[in-house]
Amino acid sequence: MAIDLLYFAWIREAIGCDGETVDPPDNVTTAAELIDWLSARGDGYADAFADKGRIRVAIDQEFAGLEKPLAGAREVALFPPVTGG
Repeated sequence: MAIDLLYFAWIREAIGCDGETVDPPDNVTTAAELIDWLSARGDGYADAFADKGRIRVAIDQEFAGLEKPLAGAREVALFPPVTGG
């Protein structure tokens, strides 16, 4: 299942790109598992996702919790918490 990933803010800076298409293994079924899998891909990924509590997720352009299933997802955006003023 190919998924388009979008990275924003310091996540993008740590990884070194604003997005990519990945094909995670079948055992990656939630956003949290996707982040764990990505973390193992290299130092930039490990740095970006070291604290999952600071990561927000949108699956197919809808905000989601980390335990949200990825089944059928075409796009996952990963970004830091957003604040307003």
